[in-house]
Amino acid sequence: MTDRTEPDCCPPSLDLLPVPTDPAQIDDEVALVAKALAHPARVQILRILLARSTCTCGEIVEALPLAQATVSQHLKVLKDAGLIRGEVDGARVCYCADPHVLHRFNNMLDALDQARVRSEMEAAR
Repeated sequence: MTDRTEPDCCPPSLDLLPVPTDPAQIDDEVALVAKALAHPARVQILRILLARSTCTCGEIVEALPLAQATVSQHLKVLKDAGLIRGEVDGARVCYCADPHVLHRFNNMLDALDQARVRSEMEAAR
């Protein structure tokens, strides 16, 4: 991948949504993000985007041993899960990771673990 000195075409989202309190909503969101992260290539793409702030599909293809069509499909899954955003920048699409979604995912996993701890404490009484 080449070094880019141009400004980010897809600045990070400022939206930081609170973790839901409804267990069913937590379950749905955790499952959606976990499914998107269930393929090593998608994890690699996310890692690339987090490290670079923005990337075009072509730059991601250069970094991975995958065909452009395959990378595009993985980008779609990540985008549908909200982990990345894509923004048209002229004739190309810039992609960027949304670190807030990863932070929210981490908080929801913590909420799951806290439910486990509460259950174990109640069982010990």
